[in-house]
Amino acid sequence: MHADRLAPLPSLRNLLTFLVMAALLPLLAGCGYNTIPTAEENAKAAWSEVLNQYQRRADLIPNLVETVKGYAAHEKGTLEAVVEARSKATQVTVSPETLSDPEAFKKFQDAQSGLTGALSRLLAITENYPDLKANQNFLALQAQLEGTENRIAVARRDYIQAVKDYNLTLRTFPSVLWATLWFRSNQPFQNFTVAEDKMEPPKVDFGGGNTSGGTTTGGSGQGG
Repeated sequence: MHADRLAPLPSLRNLLTFLVMAALLPLLAGCGYNTIPTAEENAKAAWSEVLNQYQRRADLIPNLVETVKGYAAHEKGTLEAVVEARSKATQVTVSPETLSDPEAFKKFQDAQSGLTGALSRLLAITENYPDLKANQNFLALQAQLEGTENRIAVARRDYIQAVKDYNLTLRTFPSVLWATLWFRSNQPFQNFTVAEDKMEPPKVDFGGGNTSGGTTTGGSGQGG
């Protein structure tokens, strides 16, 4: 009988908790309950665009390699390096759901950096082949690649900003309250290192008004 008299107490405590939360929720909602999921989805969307632009570059490379091979077949080592780097880059990926994994992100970043370096070396040797530089197919690939490198830089920049915004929501008031209470599983997303962020895309302007002349391994595209 004594136990039966105490039984309603937990229910009363739960009722009081519910009433307090019901009173506080409208106030807390104004503090930005949706801030964390919104910032998270923005960062994931930005990352998807990064992947899209890197894939666009990878899709251009086979035709580029074949075109160069037709004029510079003896540059075998450089051509093979690009093909190998492309293979590695396309095999390593990071899905939006695993952006908090530092090891996976580093592998992806290293693979793409390797491809950037190999591609830069390939573009550099084309300066030695005037006939290749005048080839219409090569000129078309040049324009597409230049545009893609700029898109990569823009997509990477947008992702960096989106991740910065998202990570801040997990650490700053008032959204940190929601992170503590309801978004405990959310982890900060990985971002490009300073070196990758500052890395300039390979220059693909082969003269045509370029006063510096020639191709270099690092051009002056849009900042990433």
